[in-house]
Amino acid sequence: MRDIVEKASVLAESLPYIRKFYGKTFVIKYGGHAMENEELQYCFAQDVTLLKFIGINPVVVHGGGPQIGELLKRLGGSSAFVGGMRVTDEATMEAVEMTLAGKINKSIVTLINKAGGKAVGLSGRDGGMIKAKKLLVETTDPDGSKIKADIGLVGEVTGVNTEVLETMAGHFIPVIAPVGVGDDFKAYNINADSVAGSIAAAIKAEKLLLLTDVDGVKDGSGSRISTIYLSEIPSLKESGVLYGGMIPKIDCAATAIAGGAGKAHIIDGRIKHSLLLEIFTDSGVGTQILHD
Repeated sequence: MRDIVEKASVLAESLPYIRKFYGKTFVIKYGGHAMENEELQYCFAQDVTLLKFIGINPVVVHGGGPQIGELLKRLGGSSAFVGGMRVTDEATMEAVEMTLAGKINKSIVTLINKAGGKAVGLSGRDGGMIKAKKLLVETTDPDGSKIKADIGLVGEVTGVNTEVLETMAGHFIPVIAPVGVGDDFKAYNINADSVAGSIAAAIKAEKLLLLTDVDGVKDGSGSRISTIYLSEIPSLKESGVLYGGMIPKIDCAATAIAGGAGKAHIIDGRIKHSLLLEIFTDSGVGTQILHD
């Protein structure tokens, strides 16, 4: 009986959040271990489907770096990185689109549909949704000076055409592969966090939720920081609290909020139903980033 009462208490705790977020849009960056573990995949699909059923409009943006590397290896190619970004020639770009817009995108769509949702797979090229230009990556040359390197068909977001997403709102769950299109109509491989942040800003999403493989942002003692304000980000970088792969996630969260999104969350996707726990409980399970 105690377990049943506890479940009822959790449902009651979620009621004010359901009321608050009804009709709102959440952008969810899906990646990391949550994409690779079968049990976590199904939990994610259930969470996204539940959000839709209770009147929230989820938009899913996914990554797929390890899977791209696996395909290149099977095809006899290799992966090279500069400044953490994959060097992407035309042959590699073909593998990127095959993996992201093909295999991974459709597998996520299938997972959500199996959970009872109605998902539709898209690339940023569809409807010219994600506008992009070539990204020059900052790196260091042999003499130690900083240079901007051209690493091929790697892009950065220059704009988001929201028409496709607005048309789908209320009917389907968009699942978006992070491939953009340039003015030259070439496809560009874009960091999925960056795409998610740009979309969240463009549609003024209520929330941007970034699933990661860490328990939010940790302070110097290793404890999770529950809330970070935009004004605190520079000092947290300077002190070393924010470092490595967490910096681009924080930066994309800041971009989203500065562009009009309500709030961003960095969540441990290794926890089952982490989306629901972060959204519908008082304590949450991640780090939230807020405007001052």
